[in-house]
Amino acid sequence: MPSDPRRPVYLDNHATTALDPSALKAMLPYLRERYGNPSSRSHRSGQMAAQAMEEARAQVSKLIGSDPSEVFFTSGATEANNIAIKGLARASKRRHLVTLDIEHRSVLDPLRRLEAEGYVVTRISPGRSGVVDPRAIGAALRPDTLLVCVMAANNEIGTVQPVEAIAELAHRRGALVLCDAVQAAGKLDLRRVTAGADLITLSAHKLHGPKGVGMLGVRGGRSKIKLIPLFDGGAQEGGLRSGTPNVPGIVGFGEAARLASLRLTGDRARLLWLRKRLWSRLRDQLPAIHLNGDPERRLPNNLNITIDGVKAAELLKRAVEVEFSGGSACLTSSPEPSYVLRSIGLTEEQRWSSIRLGLARTLTASDIDRAAAALIRAVRDCRRTV
Repeated sequence: MPSDPRRPVYLDNHATTALDPSALKAMLPYLRERYGNPSSRSHRSGQMAAQAMEEARAQVSKLIGSDPSEVFFTSGATEANNIAIKGLARASKRRHLVTLDIEHRSVLDPLRRLEAEGYVVTRISPGRSGVVDPRAIGAALRPDTLLVCVMAANNEIGTVQPVEAIAELAHRRGALVLCDAVQAAGKLDLRRVTAGADLITLSAHKLHGPKGVGMLGVRGGRSKIKLIPLFDGGAQEGGLRSGTPNVPGIVGFGEAARLASLRLTGDRARLLWLRKRLWSRLRDQLPAIHLNGDPERRLPNNLNITIDGVKAAELLKRAVEVEFSGGSACLTSSPEPSYVLRSIGLTEEQRWSSIRLGLARTLTASDIDRAAAALIRAVRDCRRTV
């Protein structure tokens, strides 16, 4: 589709993505005439809703390479991560957990909660590249290690972690692996990048689905991995997640997952091409800019850049033709710069001068050129006024 020059170019696709028209079309009947409760299976309306959910479950399971029975729908990845971490910990006698210190807050905060309850958490820094050495994880494992939390790809710097190698080490010690695959969905083959993970979490709105719906994948099902639910009130989702399911959202999630599976190869190639175009324009026109994180082992839609001599907050004000961020959307109200960038060794000044650009398949070459030109103008303006 041609770009609309009247609208800013949206480059905050790590925070959320545009709802795909096909996902919206799939959802509409369940917002209008097919409004039955899937738990009311004594009549046709409830049966139709239940059937739609199971079709979506099959679509999402295909995306991660699991059986449909291993997929449990939630309100989003934050809830799914909380169920996985707290539910597993409270069902086990093991008291030690390992994580990367660059994980999303929806992983780090539940771990802090467990620490307050007496659990022990070991946090590993990935180093300057943003990609952890599996041996560092292996060295942290103990006989009582219950869980290793490692994201498929980072939500700020886009680096892709060696989940399969980490899982192999964890399994040797009897530990399980939780993989937050939110950012990788639709950009990488989740069947490969989450290989070996026992628990997988996704959020629909990061792969052109609707907000307010996510998934916890439990490989082997609840018969293999015991999880205590966070709250009580019903037997929905196998008793793991009580409450009336968001049927329209789940249907939209299923369609978005189907499209992500179908278009993966083409979308990945397109995103790499768009990213190369954007980075080359910025790098050629702006001196003293630096890419954060491994240049190759990263999401195809991610650029995280430090711009010397420019504060990200000032750049956000000046580059009004582009919508982007200075870091994770969940930390926009924080008075501190990115903890992810701190972990990989950036100074406080560098962290305040860093921006995150997230691309999507909806962008065109014209969008990229317009965004690059706007960012270049804004950076030059900022530097002139310093």
